[in-house]
Formats: sequence, C-alpha cells, structure tokens
Amino acid sequence: MSDAVDIQGKDIPMEELVPVRTRNINLATNRGFVKILSSIRAVGLIEPLCVYPEDGKHHILDGFLRYKACESLGLRTVPCIIYKTKEAYTFDRMVNSLSPVQETKMLRTSLKTLDEATIAEVFGLRSIKYRLGTNAIKLLHPEVVKALDDSRLSRKCAEEFTHVKHRRQITMLREMGRNNDHSLSFARALVLKTPESLRTEEEPKKKRKAPWLGNASKGRDLVNKLEAVTKQHDFFTNLYRDYSTDLLRLCIYVRKLVTSEKIRAHLVSGHAETLARIEGILFETEGKKAGEAADKPAVAPAQAAAPQ
Repeated sequence: MSDAVDIQGKDIPMEELVPVRTRNINLATNRGFVKILSSIRAVGLIEPLCVYPEDGKHHILDGFLRYKACESLGLRTVPCIIYKTKEAYTFDRMVNSLSPVQETKMLRTSLKTLDEATIAEVFGLRSIKYRLGTNAIKLLHPEVVKALDDSRLSRKCAEEFTHVKHRRQITMLREMGRNNDHSLSFARALVLKTPESLRTEEEPKKKRKAPWLGNASKGRDLVNKLEAVTKQHDFFTNLYRDYSTDLLRLCIYVRKLVTSEKIRAHLVSGHAETLARIEGILFETEGKKAGEAADKPAVAPAQAAAPQ
C-alpha cells in the first residue's frame, strides 16, 4: 500500500502533539479560532487533526487552530488521522469557503431542525438573523446574485443594489467590473448617480434609508469619487484612441516611404536589415505574415486602390 493511502485514525494524548510550525496570532481576537472554539464546545471536534509520527511525537500537519482550541478547552486526547510520513499528506488548497448565498441556504435549512440560538452558539456569534434574510436576494438581478455567489461582491455591497431597478443593477455591475472596483463606496456612488426613474420605491417602514436620503455631504463625496473615476477612464480611453489613430497614420506614412523607388534603393544598398524590419512590421500590421516581406514589397495606398 502506498504512503498516500496508508493512514489510520487514533485518539492521541495532547502532550504527544507538536505543531509543525507556530503561528503568531492573537487567539482571543482571531475570528477563525473563536468559531472553531465555539463549534468544538457545542458539538465536539468534527474534523480530526492530520499528523505524522517523528521522534516519539506526532507533528501536526493540518489543524493548528483546532489543536489550540482543544488545548484551551482542556481536552486530554484529540482524534487524529495519522500519516506514515510528512510527504504522504497532500494539502487541499482547492477547497472554497461557502459563498454568502450558499451560507444563507445552509442556515435556513438548519433552522428546520435547530433553533437560532443553538446555531449562533456553534458559530460563535451573538445572532444569525442578519445572515438569514432572503428579501435582499429577491430584489437582486440574477447576474448580481451570481456575482455575490462568486464572492465578487460583498453582502453589504449587494444590499446597495436593492435601491435600484434590475436594469440599473446590470449597468452598475458592468461599470464596477470595467473599473475593477467592487468596493462598497463605489457601489454607493453609482447608486447616488442613478436617475430617479431607475430607483426603487422606498418602503415606508424600512429602517435603512436609501443613500440619496442620507447625509448630503457624504453623498457629494461619493459622487465626486465616481466622477473622478469616470474622468480617468475617459482620459485613458481617449488616449488609447489617439495612440491607435497616430500609429495607423504612421504605418501609412512609412509604407509610402519604403515603396518610393529612390528611398527603397538607398535602404537596400546601405540599410537592408532595417528595411526588412520595417517591412515585417508593416505586413504584421496588415494581418499578413512577416516572412512575405522578403518576396513582396509593401504596396502604397494609391497603388492598391488603382483599377486593374
């Protein structure tokens, strides 16, 4: 049997466990540790530690936070999966955490058999009510929901989209992708720039007001940010357009030069290598193979347009 599958499960005393490497983190404020600690306290250790034996000890390959949580809870033994060697263990770096949409579905399914207080205790949270709402998701366009599910948008950022209609949501999502900015502030700025005809009607009893009903000074700052981003994008768009136009004109001008008999003769006699490079660039610009330049000189626009 190979090392990759030659493993066994066993409860190992805490004093025999040694972390492969220590992590300089504040366990009291580390959210991952707090969640693990709450989960172990409520339902026990679900995922065993991965270890391998060496020098009479078992070195922890995976599960440092779980180990520290068990240590703080005063456990004497910990369930472990034992690998024969360190090399036999393969770290699974392709595991993705739950997206906000998937997490909401999971929590609502759990509520069918557990109460909110129990679930919150397992996750180390005071409450999970803010994670259970589906009204916001119902107000979002499917593409926005997908962006939320793919973790391109944060939960709070997606909530901003609920203030505008579906048509505007798509425009906002594409604008954020075009500027590579999916921040909450940029989303709010886009909402503030939304015409009234594309805004959703605010519910009278809704506790959270739309951005355009909030602090006027803060709203102006967001709009100014959006206008600055738009101007920057327009600047680079125009710069690229001008560059492309100038490059095209330059190619036409150079093509006229290398097709002039006198200039071409001068280049052939003293600068053949330079001429070959120029012709190669011209042929590539026209979508032809550079190798054709050696057999067929470039044709001037006037000659190309002449009737046969």
